[in-house]
Amino acid sequence: MSKASPILDAAALQRALTRIAHEVAERNETSTDVVLVGIQTGGVLLARRLATLLAGIWGHPIPIGSLDVSMHRDDLQGRLTPNVYPTVIPFDVTARTVVLVDDVLFSGRTTRAAMDALNDFGRPKRIQLAVLIDRGHRELPIKADFVGKNVPTALTEKIRVRLAETGGEDSVFIEPMSSIPAAASGPKKSEGK
Repeated sequence: MSKASPILDAAALQRALTRIAHEVAERNETSTDVVLVGIQTGGVLLARRLATLLAGIWGHPIPIGSLDVSMHRDDLQGRLTPNVYPTVIPFDVTARTVVLVDDVLFSGRTTRAAMDALNDFGRPKRIQLAVLIDRGHRELPIKADFVGKNVPTALTEKIRVRLAETGGEDSVFIEPMSSIPAAASGPKKSEGK
């Protein structure tokens, strides 16, 4: 059984987020139109960090929300009872640029579900996607606008994103599925599903 291999340490993760923030700022001239919506759970923590970085670049606070996509997924039949997290979008998304933020982009199904869920809150002018890790293996024609790191993976591997806010040190690892304990092997956002 192989061990986990590091992809990003704390410093590299911070550099990736800083680069994403600058790319978001460059692509969006009207900064007051931009809102960040983090996809539960890891995307919410990353969206908060990006909001802080963008506030430093633009000189004003960036509205931030959180979105749970569990009930909008098209693969609910094959999953155990989903963990449902709060959706909090305290602003109108209509005519705004919504930057969806997620930790890992894999099949594209979570992103598709997030776009469907956003329809309940209005009609954005545009939706952009920012992800910390793009691991490939897309099942839908979805591409991230902003990527911290592209990491080619095998389908037998998982990506683990650990963030300081959840009681650890910022890091990203790739590991074989066989090294994940059975109780933890269900689909979770930080595993790249």
